[in-house]
Amino acid sequence: MRTFDTPEAADPMAIPLDQITSMPAFSPYFPAPPARYRGAKFQHVYFRASLDAIDRVLPECFEPSPDGMCAAIGLTVPWSANYGAFDESVLSVKCTYDGTEGWFAPVVFLNSKSSIPAGREIYGTPKVYADFEIGFDERVMYTNTIVGGTTLMSVRSTMHREATADEMPPGDPAWRLKVIPRADGNGLDVMQLIDVTNTTTDVVVHVCRAGDGVVQFNPSPVYDLSDFTPLEYFGAYYIELDMTENWGEIVKDFLAD
Repeated sequence: MRTFDTPEAADPMAIPLDQITSMPAFSPYFPAPPARYRGAKFQHVYFRASLDAIDRVLPECFEPSPDGMCAAIGLTVPWSANYGAFDESVLSVKCTYDGTEGWFAPVVFLNSKSSIPAGREIYGTPKVYADFEIGFDERVMYTNTIVGGTTLMSVRSTMHREATADEMPPGDPAWRLKVIPRADGNGLDVMQLIDVTNTTTDVVVHVCRAGDGVVQFNPSPVYDLSDFTPLEYFGAYYIELDMTENWGEIVKDFLAD
């Protein structure tokens, strides 16, 4: 911290520490929430996976749900006020924390340069960069997530049946584990359990459909999810909506406690 011999020597242009939201301090790399999205297109495919696979990717504060239920999600955002257009895919697993049933996302793939650090720094969402092939082939929506020349996760689903958002399996609480290491290598500066359930407001659903879906996972030397090969499917949903993304909730601060 800078000190000055006299008040007159202080730099009047210095940035007050309590006004810095992220770095660079003079021009943050990403805007603070809320973030508005328009025309976001989501596909959700629900399936059952091996409990061993789920347990492998869960931090020890969680327990896999006995039913082994998971969701593979593909989405494309044509317009976002804070991050521009981007594509994304998510693996979410059903689990319990302290006796409460909810969902945890062990990995999220994205092709947005600004949304990746925002998601990691604000919510602890485990976002990593990937390339995507997303589109519609006749009645099928597909999301191919590509890392290192390999399609790690391929999601395909139809939308031939009318549906409502209320029919979709509950996805809350939606947990993240926010982890930031100390700069000196001596442990962590932050380890917090975050709930992002109530971050989404002002939702306007334009389309909601249901159908059948499949998911394929391929082996890879990084982010290998091949042991999540589905054992059973529970249907698929397609939804188009507008929404606003706000701040999350800190459920537990592991280091403070």
